[in-house]
Amino acid sequence: MRTKTFGAIAVTLAALLPLTACGSNSSRTDNTATGSGGGGGANGTVGVILPETATSARWEGFDRPMLQKALTAQGFDADIENAQGDVQKFSTLADGMIAKGVKVLVIAAINSEVGTAVAAKAKKAGIPTIDYDRLNLGGSSDYYVSFDNVRVGQLQGQGLADALKDKAGGQVIEIEGAPTDNNATLFAQGQRKVLQPLYDSGTLKLVHSQPIDGWDNQKGGQVFEQLLTGNGGKIDGVVAANDGLAGAIITVLKKNGLNGKVPVTGQDATVEGLKAVLRGDQYMTVFKPIKDEAEAAAKLVAALAKGDKATADGLATASSTDPKGNRTVKSVLLDPHSITRTEVKQVVDLGYVKASELCGGDVAPLCAQQGIA
Repeated sequence: MRTKTFGAIAVTLAALLPLTACGSNSSRTDNTATGSGGGGGANGTVGVILPETATSARWEGFDRPMLQKALTAQGFDADIENAQGDVQKFSTLADGMIAKGVKVLVIAAINSEVGTAVAAKAKKAGIPTIDYDRLNLGGSSDYYVSFDNVRVGQLQGQGLADALKDKAGGQVIEIEGAPTDNNATLFAQGQRKVLQPLYDSGTLKLVHSQPIDGWDNQKGGQVFEQLLTGNGGKIDGVVAANDGLAGAIITVLKKNGLNGKVPVTGQDATVEGLKAVLRGDQYMTVFKPIKDEAEAAAKLVAALAKGDKATADGLATASSTDPKGNRTVKSVLLDPHSITRTEVKQVVDLGYVKASELCGGDVAPLCAQQGIA
């Protein structure tokens, strides 16, 4: 399933900004320990479990408020919890929601193992599950809502290729996401669709590609520093799977006087990532309009809560392959968008980031140059 073009999204959402702006994409600490049910949802309660806050600001800054709003609009109470990276806590939260009899369980799992176990428990209790953002390999959820994650990787790969188009034989290090996260696998697949032909032809040279357990930013920075040192302190470009890893890599580049000289990719269009793009320390990030993802999930929830499989199938017109489970999962796959310096304003205009958050200190004149006020 394809969404509108980025320009069309901007036009469509512009009139809705007072209602849809999430206000912040930095981690929120005031509501991660308790649910956020609104009370009085005519259609019952929906359980949502988010994975963590340590490696990405998106879950609390974007997904929580946007899922809350989308589910409320569909007439549900939303019990939204965050497992804070703790697999046992994820399972315990799910047990509580299943015992409470939620109408549907939406799972953004820490890894496929816990996601699969939770989905199996919910299925036994007769509760439909939706894999949200991450497909649980070997799982049993009938539906999956995410972005086209191979396309995310292609945008990252193309961004780096564009940045290095005049650097024949440019040396590249790839710092990838967690090997237990199927999305990270898909990002890498997409990157290689663009970059592998360049590696094969010698246009670019791959120094090393390294996945990072748990998307751990600190570990990602340490691994990158070791690889940089092992390569004689020389590198021409870096694939970073998200903005958190990109930030850790940029810290190392700064120590070596290389920031702004070595293009770095990213993902999630976080405040810090966008600041780095404006500064020129990060070449690009990938923007995923999470409002669209939350609303798609809420529409699927509404159909499944009524047992309306025909409507659910009409929403999930794409498909995803689960190689571990040897199955095809009906999916809603939304379009991501590449953001370089000249596109940062569009993310602000859509309300995903406030100019007041983005444009302080040394970034203020850079925002002014891009018309961000």
